[in-house]
Amino acid sequence: MRTAQLTRTTKETDIRLTLALEGGAVNVSTGIGFFDHMLTAFAFYGGLGLELSVKGDLEVDGHHTVEDVGIVLGQAMKEALGDRKGIRRFASAFIPMDEALSFTALDFSNRPFLVFEAEMPQPMIGTYDSCLTEEFMRAFVVNSGLTLHMKCHYGKNAHHITEALFKSLGVAVKEAVQITGTGVTSTKGVL
Repeated sequence: MRTAQLTRTTKETDIRLTLALEGGAVNVSTGIGFFDHMLTAFAFYGGLGLELSVKGDLEVDGHHTVEDVGIVLGQAMKEALGDRKGIRRFASAFIPMDEALSFTALDFSNRPFLVFEAEMPQPMIGTYDSCLTEEFMRAFVVNSGLTLHMKCHYGKNAHHITEALFKSLGVAVKEAVQITGTGVTSTKGVL
């Protein structure tokens, strides 16, 4: 089983996370309802098991909680992938959500890079700052060693745009982490 279990405690957040690439229960509690919904959708469409409990300084705002979850989830993904032998590595997905259409292309290259093009028409989605989606993705990318390109082609509702982004990430991750061979998927022989 490709799994990871991590904790991270700072003055701003206390995070406990268990990730299983082959699936399992999904229980997410960050204190930000919409973010819980997004992480649950990501894990569901990614075929992942995800147990996540967060206590953050939400009296300040959601930034530290969202970014720190990205850090820990990225670290867990990196640990669970191990030497990355046999994984498909590349994947992409278009996901529509009502009027919004979002796209994700990714490469578990061990070279972190983020291209994020998604304008958010509304600044808030419940108690979630819509600008935090990019912060989460950046933290996840840097800590997992992922090259990630995300684009919302069009959309008028920040909820729909964000949900399509998280779902497309899940669908692409599910495909990219599949074991399809025995060696490293690289002409260099190492990732």
